[in-house]
Amino acid sequence: MNSKAKTERRQRIRHNIRRNINGVAQKPRLSVFRSNTEIYVQLIDDIHGVTLAAASSKDKDIKAKNGNKTDKSKLVGTAIARKAVDLGVKEVVFDRGGYLYHGRVKSVADGAREGGLKF
Repeated sequence: MNSKAKTERRQRIRHNIRRNINGVAQKPRLSVFRSNTEIYVQLIDDIHGVTLAAASSKDKDIKAKNGNKTDKSKLVGTAIARKAVDLGVKEVVFDRGGYLYHGRVKSVADGAREGGLKF
């Protein structure tokens, strides 16, 4: 499968997921984007079209830690959970963004759960 076909398949899956889930201020959408080297997460209120909080593996405190990409993904999950709890958010809707729930995406979810988020 060439890279263009993979990208189109992921976009198709992503659009099907987004058709079914929606984030509001009390229960925002936890969106995950995974590149080859980094991972980014956002808490999004879809009603107002606003990002409430964001975290990534490029943050200084996470980038300074040693470990592989999966370990850093877990740290990103705990960082977004900490920011969400500061905002008063305890429940979120998880949006895996068309990626398989495996590896780094699963690590973000596990880290967010350990940080106190429910989904």
